[in-house]
Amino acid sequence: MTKQSKLDPETQALINWCIEVEGFLVKGGATRAQAQQHIEEQVEWLTDQFYDGLTPEEAAKEAFSD
Repeated sequence: MTKQSKLDPETQALINWCIEVEGFLVKGGATRAQAQQHIEEQVEWLTDQFYDGLTPEEAAKEAFSD
């Protein structure tokens, strides 16, 4: 992405939220690579969680409960 390319605020908020989810997944015992892989594989599910209003911590807990 070039410097001139800017994400809309909603997309940026979702990305920032996923970064926070990643941190909670790592705190919960996943490696950074595992957390990133989970986010990539579950992007649609996570997007739903974001729009449903879950916090990043809540979304990470849901991921561990599956």
